Amino acid sequence: MDRTLAQYDAVVTECLTLFGKKAHDYGTAWRILRVPSLTDQILIKAQRIRTLQEVGESKVGEGIRPELIGIINYAAMALVQLDLGVVDSPDLGAERAVQEVGQRLQHARDLMERKNHDYGEAWRSMRVSSLVDLILMKLLRIKQIEDNEGATLVSEGIDANFLDIVNYGVFAMIQLEEA
Repeated sequence: MDRTLAQYDAVVTECLTLFGKKAHDYGTAWRILRVPSLTDQILIKAQRIRTLQEVGESKVGEGIRPELIGIINYAAMALVQLDLGVVDSPDLGAERAVQEVGQRLQHARDLMERKNHDYGEAWRSMRVSSLVDLILMKLLRIKQIEDNEGATLVSEGIDANFLDIVNYGVFAMIQLEEA
């Protein structure tokens, strides 16, 4: 488990570092995005990864790794939006935005530790393509819950699905590094 935590932390550090640089460059304009817009952004990135996996070539020049980083960061941003609400104009400075996103990534890590204990690191025997498929499935679930205005009968809420997306994204990054 120590190896997993070290690898997890390295991926999160990379994602959060890029997020911080983008927050410096662009500010926090993302704070105006409604959660379904973030869901759609993640969906686009996950579908692009799937296309790259199936076609085996990128005409844009960016590979799977940058898309996974985007998925992880967008999912954390969605968690911030769920907690803080959507605003009409950016209301956070870059430093505070990094703290907020970092807190959500830490929450995902805590969840991963609990689930990893129970599942015995089963994700290590999974393919990156399967992890991407799970991300796509979670996104379709989120979209259905959003279409139902958040109402579920027995299922986890949107936040739990975004936390899983963060973790699947981190696992996929670790798998890519080990390949």
